[in-house]
Amino acid sequence: MDFDFILAFALIVCISSVVHGGIGFGFGMIATPLVAMFTDIQTTIMYMLIPTMLVNIVSIMSEGKFFEALRKFWFIITLMVIGSCIGTVLLIFANSDYFKLLLALIIFVYLFQSLVKIEATFISRYPKSSTYGLGIFGGILSGLTNIVAPLMIMYSLEMKYTKKDTIQLSNLCFLFTKIGQMGVFLYFGAFTKESFGISMISLIAVSIGLFFGIKLKKRIDAKFYSKILKVLLFIIASILVVQTLNF
Repeated sequence: MDFDFILAFALIVCISSVVHGGIGFGFGMIATPLVAMFTDIQTTIMYMLIPTMLVNIVSIMSEGKFFEALRKFWFIITLMVIGSCIGTVLLIFANSDYFKLLLALIIFVYLFQSLVKIEATFISRYPKSSTYGLGIFGGILSGLTNIVAPLMIMYSLEMKYTKKDTIQLSNLCFLFTKIGQMGVFLYFGAFTKESFGISMISLIAVSIGLFFGIKLKKRIDAKFYSKILKVLLFIIASILVVQTLNF
């Protein structure tokens, strides 16, 4: 793999880790589309598997009460793992650049959701059905694109979860879906030594990013930080659309 790509990848995951450490989420949403600008979506997700797991573990431990959160959310986590495995199989056998458009669409939905309050009252009215829907469909999206934030945010808001619960739910789901995804990649022989090597090397950059992100957590203006993040995501998603359609 080209040294310039490895350097760019390390820089991307480091910056994304700073954001995640500061606000409790955002690693996958920032790093995935940025890395996908340089390679295909399957390779992107494989390179990010191990770094994503480290980020999720650190975030879960920093919030505390791991087993309590696991007992509370085990069912939806299980559903998301199943969905993620399905999405990963689809990704392996149909590794299309058009999945980048799906990735961009999810980012645009997230941005639109943050501008216009979308009321999904059916979630609170039908919590069991909504849990099944988020678990399976959200898991499939996670397996295909590494992102499921819009659905997770709507679900958490309608279920009246606290910020702490939302962060724990998000990180637990991503951690276990990545473990399941890793298993699928290994089963089909898609996860190569190169993927493993780059993932392991990037852990240094991720650790540095998380360290500074957590340090900055209490010092940053969250609203201003969020605005910058949204502008960045809009630019990235737009580039992905143009890049894919001009392919």
